[in-house]
Amino acid sequence: PRDVDPGTVYLYDRDAGTVAKQYESRPELPTEHLAHMKPVRYQARDGLSVPAYLTLPRGVEPEDLPVVILPHGGPSARDYWGYDAYAQFLANRGYAVFQPNYRGSSGYGEAFLNAGNRAWGTGPSQHDATDGVKWLIAEGIADPERVCIFGGSWGGYMTLAGVTFTPDLYRCGVPYVAPSNLVTLLESIPPYWKPFAKTLFMRLGDPAVEADRKDMESRSPFFFSDRIKVPLLVIQGANDPRVKKAEADSIVVAVRDKGKPVEYLVAPDEGHGFRAPENRMSVAVALERFLAKHLGGRVQDEVRPEIAERLAAITVDPASVKMPDKFEKALLARARTAPLPAADGSAIQPATLSYKVHMEMGSRKMDLDVTRTVERTKKEDRPRIRITSTTKLPMGEQVDVFDLDAETLRPIEREVGGMATVKLKYGDDAITGEMAGGGRKMPIDAKLQ
Repeated sequence: PRDVDPGTVYLYDRDAGTVAKQYESRPELPTEHLAHMKPVRYQARDGLSVPAYLTLPRGVEPEDLPVVILPHGGPSARDYWGYDAYAQFLANRGYAVFQPNYRGSSGYGEAFLNAGNRAWGTGPSQHDATDGVKWLIAEGIADPERVCIFGGSWGGYMTLAGVTFTPDLYRCGVPYVAPSNLVTLLESIPPYWKPFAKTLFMRLGDPAVEADRKDMESRSPFFFSDRIKVPLLVIQGANDPRVKKAEADSIVVAVRDKGKPVEYLVAPDEGHGFRAPENRMSVAVALERFLAKHLGGRVQDEVRPEIAERLAAITVDPASVKMPDKFEKALLARARTAPLPAADGSAIQPATLSYKVHMEMGSRKMDLDVTRTVERTKKEDRPRIRITSTTKLPMGEQVDVFDLDAETLRPIEREVGGMATVKLKYGDDAITGEMAGGGRKMPIDAKLQ
């Protein structure tokens, strides 16, 4: 096999010492335009040497390129040097394609294979993909603002984990028949997987064991979907026996309900990976359009009518998707014990807001005007988000100034002024200050547990 040849068969005559070409598997493919795949190695954060393949687009300098990270499925599989249809397609559209054989991949020895056991999502296997991106940036190959991750099956899980647990690394993600919840993935394995269950439990964990189950939940993108910031193109086969459609539905709903952009393709006649030519072509059209929108690569404007029609038929409106019952119950169960999501002050934008407030207390009625401003400021060399609320009362104005840490959104101090005053300071273990009104003052010293 060659990296720029999808398959040509030759017959070697040993006696005569001659070689005769028998046939080409894709004679219509102009192989002179294909891109070469280069084996590379880079160093992970713990010093391990990680093998990978890099395919660069032809005709451009390998500098500040848009990049697609293409992790393989498996998990206990690997990428090989040779012709790769997706790598060639993406390189043709102007993207550098990076295929890391992260730890847990086969073909590099038992120790490397087993190093991936229970190391997914937030562990060293995912770090290998992350460190590959950082290596590409350090080498000057990748534009750090134009990196996307796209993978199928276990590579789809790596994709979801990438945009979830390293949300600032990628510009977009394309999970294709991708598990979003490791627990439900293993609880719904098809019968023909049963002989491999023991190996799967060794690699991922056993959901019947409470400690394993909690660990698997902590590595499942579904439970942390609030961290996803970037656009997704989710692709799923309706009849997939390995990764059920519920895995895709759940992540579409979770991302959609957070107000993040998500596109969804579901082929009713496909299973684990698309096989029908019209479906595969539709995915290619959707993929190149999605990547062009977010990374700026080339896109073919003309599409055959039958492919455009098929793409429209398998495109699902995310607003029509419902959260599967099993996932909703799992989310509610985890919410009772899971830690609160990490606050992210970068999402807070300056604003000025106006409200009309109507209050009724017994027979008394009151209409109030409230103006609230949100601004970024600094005090005592500490960046803050300041929320100032001014309320017009019949007795005068009341001004409430509340300062939050600009990064963590933890409260710092609050001061309310008007007929009564409140001054509070928030520490790690206590809230201190005082309240005053009507000539009286009351100290505040509330201990925090």
